[in-house]
Amino acid sequence: MRLNKLTVVFWVALMICTLFVVYGAFLPKQLEAVTQSITNFIAVNFGWYYLLLVLFILVVCVYLLFSRYSSITLGEEGEDPEFSLKSWFAMLFSAGMGIGLVFWTTAEPISHAFTLTPLHQAGTQTAINEAMQFSFFHWGVHAWAVYGIVGLVFAFFNFHKGYPGLVSATLTPILGTKMMRGPIGGSIDVLAIIATVTGVAATLGFGALQINEGLNFLFDVPSNFGMQVVIIIIATVLFTWSAWSGIDKGIKNLSNINMILAFIVLIVLFFVGPTLTILNTFTNSLGDYIANFFNMSLRIPQAGGEKFQWLQQWTIFYWAWWISWAPFVGIFIARVSRGRTIKEFILGVLFVPALVCFLFFAVFGASAIYIQQSGIANIAKEATETATFSTLEHFPLGFLLSIVTLIVIMIFFVTSADSATYVLGMLSSKGSINPSSFVKVSWGIILALFAMIMIYTGGTQSIQNLLIIAALPFSIVIILMIWSLFKSLSIEKPRPSNKLLVSDDKFLQYRKASHEEKLEHDNKKVE
Repeated sequence: MRLNKLTVVFWVALMICTLFVVYGAFLPKQLEAVTQSITNFIAVNFGWYYLLLVLFILVVCVYLLFSRYSSITLGEEGEDPEFSLKSWFAMLFSAGMGIGLVFWTTAEPISHAFTLTPLHQAGTQTAINEAMQFSFFHWGVHAWAVYGIVGLVFAFFNFHKGYPGLVSATLTPILGTKMMRGPIGGSIDVLAIIATVTGVAATLGFGALQINEGLNFLFDVPSNFGMQVVIIIIATVLFTWSAWSGIDKGIKNLSNINMILAFIVLIVLFFVGPTLTILNTFTNSLGDYIANFFNMSLRIPQAGGEKFQWLQQWTIFYWAWWISWAPFVGIFIARVSRGRTIKEFILGVLFVPALVCFLFFAVFGASAIYIQQSGIANIAKEATETATFSTLEHFPLGFLLSIVTLIVIMIFFVTSADSATYVLGMLSSKGSINPSSFVKVSWGIILALFAMIMIYTGGTQSIQNLLIIAALPFSIVIILMIWSLFKSLSIEKPRPSNKLLVSDDKFLQYRKASHEEKLEHDNKKVE
């Protein structure tokens, strides 16, 4: 491929990411200090903003579920879904599971209950109950609403309206074609790329840390930065080779195998672990989650101190993580949801993956808390990366379950990065569904370097800082995307029969029109 065919967006985004990598490599302590300072400023001054924004996005999703727009097809009118319901649900689960869920299912409830607690004294039964409740909160419908709204906007404009697959293209109805094809549109796409790189690299950083700690825990492999670099390099070779060769079928099969392995671990642990405790915990936590839904959504400790620190380290971090991952996961969800109606999309994206997350947290989290309360082991003293392995070793088949869990993390590492390179390639190649191998491999290398720098400059804390910083500017883009969606939806007139109220002839003419003709048609209707 000739380099002069690469877009300005690609070069600008690549340059910014490269500068960050160089900065972190040569001045790691300074980068850590700067990111911590910015993070503290955002947490203190914009915590309310993150909480209100994510709740607002959830309200928008629920409104669309029951609105007159719910019957609109995310594709051509009358188009059937591309994937079966079973396959669609499986892929939605795949998008939301990832390394993060494996990483936090044990560590988060234990931390909330016995270390830094959100409300009550650590170790009390009240704190333990709240631990699972807040874990459900962080991985529930709030997170999926952020993914869902970005995915819905992408699917609507790309498949229903025929716009290019770019973040900037979704803002055309409010900012105009000329502006979106100029520097402003390019800047928005660059911002989406940086948010995606940060979010995905953070996940890879968590994955490298957990793989290293897992190997150390199980096989006494050294746990240090050098070994983590080796892990990232090996994974990078695998996913960049896949991106270069374009073996989508292999990655798809690998993902399906990984889902099966993850559920095998879940089911086995459910039966060999404290089954009754798990069932009681799931039921009680689900009830607490529903009962305290709005209180958790808008809670900001006014006294500061440890409780505000908890909010910063957990809720604000998670909301930032979901926002920074939204372009990547949103595009993936949009891609597999073509042909679904808005109602089907929201029901499937909002509730099914959230329920799966609840099941994983109930099984792993309740098992860890059981071990801690029984005095069998002090899981709370374990590093975040080893909490899961420390829990599994105390149950029958624990060593085997740990090995399978490690394999699951490794496969998620490769498949997440491979999918991310495709999405980044698309965002930096004018929305092309077939970005060049050079572009994809370039982003694969940058993702690996980003993950290394995150670990090098402070491990988990550095990763959290960068996520919170990157998510703030992109959150404004999400607000604009919602505005653009409703402006475009306002000219749609759904039929009583749940189909778009446009004569067949006119609709076919609209679908065959050029992008500029569609914009002119839409703008006239808005006027």
